[in-house]
Amino acid sequence: MALPQPTHRAQLYYDGRCPLCSREMAFLRRYKNAGLTLVDIHQLLQLSDAEQAQMLRNLHLQMPDGSWHLGVDANVMAWSFTPIGFLWKPLRWKIWSNFVDRIYQRWAERRYCRTYACHLLQGVK
Repeated sequence: MALPQPTHRAQLYYDGRCPLCSREMAFLRRYKNAGLTLVDIHQLLQLSDAEQAQMLRNLHLQMPDGSWHLGVDANVMAWSFTPIGFLWKPLRWKIWSNFVDRIYQRWAERRYCRTYACHLLQGVK
């Protein structure tokens, strides 16, 4: 994938065309510290169409060491860069993390399909 190389900051890649995502990023932007950068996927001109589609399907967070977190893990980790990050940590508790992940994946796929007409791309995932 042609994403930028890791930096000294964590980078959260989000869909800037998604109204819910944009609202959350506006809220996160107000509270985050300097260790997190928010990146609208649509601003990454070096991505191919396939790479962009893959990125748009889930929230992606790249840590400064180059490691990746996806979906709920990315969200929880991103909020850890704020004073209220502790509020999201229960989403990763083993007792319900699998349930939360299934709900997120279902929502993310439906959001992607509504926004980008994935029904036309059923054979491509």
